Amino acid sequence: MTARQRRMLLVALMVIGVGAAAAFALSAFQDNLLYFYSPSDVTAGKAPADRTFRVGGMVTEGSFHRPTGSMEATFVLTDYSHNVTVRYSGVLPDLFREGQGIVARGKLDPDGRFVAEEVLAKHDENYMPPDVADSLKKQHQDAVRKSQPAT
Repeated sequence: MTARQRRMLLVALMVIGVGAAAAFALSAFQDNLLYFYSPSDVTAGKAPADRTFRVGGMVTEGSFHRPTGSMEATFVLTDYSHNVTVRYSGVLPDLFREGQGIVARGKLDPDGRFVAEEVLAKHDENYMPPDVADSLKKQHQDAVRKSQPAT
């Protein structure tokens, strides 16, 4: 093997190595992405059934249930258009309550309920996660458009 062939082989191996490293990095990045879905998106089937994702909305009044002595909580999340039942086992944030906005991270179970791994509550009455605010605003605009008579 000549010196030129050895250099070409070395360059080819370096290009393959850099390509493999880039492929591994992109794969790891894709696996760690958490997409946000509204309850309307979840009920429409747009949310992945086999991946972790975030869902956000308002906790419906009167929907929170936790059996006495249990860490298992169930509540309904809404964007005022569609509802998603959320099941969570653990300590809920201090600011969690009905009528407030939350974002939950988890997966859908086979029954279509959302099983949360983490629940985040908004930190004061003036804050709402931007994704949740945009989703609720869009749902409200769609509802207003549908309620107006055609001209």
